[in-house]
Amino acid sequence: MIGSERIIKLIPVKNKLLMLIWFAMLIVPVTGCNPPKGGQPAGGKNQVAAPARPVIALVMKSLANEFFKTMEDGAKAHQALNSDEYQLLANGIKDEQDVSRQIDLVEQMIARRVSAIVIAPADSKALVPVCKKALDAGIAVVNIDNRLDAVVKQDQGVSIPFVGPDNRKGAALAGEYLARRLNPGDKVAIIEGAPNAFNAVQRKHGFEDAASGRGLKVAVSQSANWEMDKANQVVSAVITEHPDLKGILCANDNMALGAVAALRSAGKDKSVLVAGFDNISAVQALIKEGRILCTVDQHADLLAVHGIEYALRMIKSREQPTDQETRVDLITIENLK
Repeated sequence: MIGSERIIKLIPVKNKLLMLIWFAMLIVPVTGCNPPKGGQPAGGKNQVAAPARPVIALVMKSLANEFFKTMEDGAKAHQALNSDEYQLLANGIKDEQDVSRQIDLVEQMIARRVSAIVIAPADSKALVPVCKKALDAGIAVVNIDNRLDAVVKQDQGVSIPFVGPDNRKGAALAGEYLARRLNPGDKVAIIEGAPNAFNAVQRKHGFEDAASGRGLKVAVSQSANWEMDKANQVVSAVITEHPDLKGILCANDNMALGAVAALRSAGKDKSVLVAGFDNISAVQALIKEGRILCTVDQHADLLAVHGIEYALRMIKSREQPTDQETRVDLITIENLK
């Protein structure tokens, strides 16, 4: 075989420069892409990039609610410990009723082509279509906290795993604890969450289960849409209409704080028992003071973490995990001492 130097000598001078460039083009890419011994990529511009980490989007409800701020903090702490495994984008909405904004957030995550969306839906029905859109785009979706509506999911032809607590069971724990301190026939009120949220409906049913089992009379059951100020207004009207009320069962702690404020204004904060749900720090303080009887801890700091871990499993294995029930615990003065 004729060597490269001999070939060059045989070529007319005017074409030698072109031939040298041609040889350089053959040699540079090969030597530039070969890793050094030991399997490590060579440095410089031709280094082979490592595979990108999956991006997990956490879409929550109102970050003005301490429960969801705790959820966000738990997710960020988990990502910091597992930063080589995934990237995290955490978002929330202004208030619990801003459903259209939450839909917009999911749309934005679809446009960003995230790997998975972990969502605590503000509305159990309205968020299903946009979650289907995410699935159709090849994005894994995990439902946490508030279960998406089963009928709407079936109509949309989607299967989305739910990771979260049994809200009916948790509310029954609080309701039974309150009921044991009352007498059969005593009147209680239920302050409901958003009527279009599955967890709000389930908590209402749990309170009703406890009241019925202990012979209490539910004098009124009314929504305050998860909001403290609204609960203050609702409870103020309820205790005026039912001055002999003995207990108030609130579907979240924000509404329990509103209930306590209304009772305090009416001079009834020591005579009417209040139960909440979420175990936020402000309610823990009032339990210690004896102004709230109990709450329910669904472990907000771990709820998103469970959802994220499920999403990573789905990304890696393409499996469709089944629903996973997470813990709920009754919180009283006894376990806060």
